[in-house]
Amino acid sequence: MAQLQRIAIAPSQFQQDQILLSPQQLHYLGRVLRLREGDHFIAMDGMGKWWLVQLAGEQAQVLELLSVETELPVTITLMVALPKGNGFDEVVRCCTEIGVTCIAPVISDRTLLNPSPQKLERWRRIAAEAAEQSERAFVPTILEPVAFMSINGQESMVNGQKYICEARGNFPHLKDCLPTKEQMTNDQELIIATGPEGGWTEQEIENAIASGFQPVSLGRRILRAVTAPIVALTLVTAACEV
Repeated sequence: MAQLQRIAIAPSQFQQDQILLSPQQLHYLGRVLRLREGDHFIAMDGMGKWWLVQLAGEQAQVLELLSVETELPVTITLMVALPKGNGFDEVVRCCTEIGVTCIAPVISDRTLLNPSPQKLERWRRIAAEAAEQSERAFVPTILEPVAFMSINGQESMVNGQKYICEARGNFPHLKDCLPTKEQMTNDQELIIATGPEGGWTEQEIENAIASGFQPVSLGRRILRAVTAPIVALTLVTAACEV
C-alpha cells in the first residue's frame, strides 16, 4: 500500500462504491502521476476513511475499504500567532505531518501579517497535501484567523488542557506538564498556543492565564515563531507515542 499514490477527496465525491473525480484530480492523476485506466491508487476523505480504488474513466471504482492507524491518541489544537511572510505555510505543512488535529491562526498584539481569504484556502490545500504525503487518516482543520484575545472565550476552547508557550520567564517545561501516555486517550484534548515574533505581550499572558492557560517553556533558547509550534507538537507526539 505504501507505494500507491494517494489523493484527498471531498466526502461528497464518494457515491455508491464510486468516486467522482474532479477535472483537477483527473489532470493530476493522468498528467502528473501518469496513471492509466485500471491503475490503482488510494483515495482518502480526510475524515478517517481510506479506499483502495481503480481508475475508470472519469471515476474511480472502490475496491476495498482500508484500515489506517496513523493518528495520535489525543486531540491537539495549535493556536499559532501568525508569523510574517509565508512562514505559516511551513507551520501548516510540518504540523500536519507530525499529527496536529486543528490549527487556529491567531492575530496577536505583535502580529504583522493581515492574511487574505486566499491565504486560508492555500493553508487548507497545504494541509490536504501534507496529509496525503504523511499517510494521515484525517486532514487537520484550519480555522479562520481571529484575534487571540477573542478566541480564549470560545466554547470550543473551554475544554481540554491548555498551555501557552512563553520564551521568557521561569515557567516549567512543556514536557513536564503534559499528561502521561496512559492518561492520553481519544477524548483527551490539548490546546497549545505559541506566540509571534517578539513574543506575547504581558497583557496577553495575563488574559490567557485568566482563561485557564498554563504558561510553559519550550527550553532555554529563543525559538522563531515558525519553529515553536513544531517543537511543541513534537514534544506531545514523543510523550504519547514512545
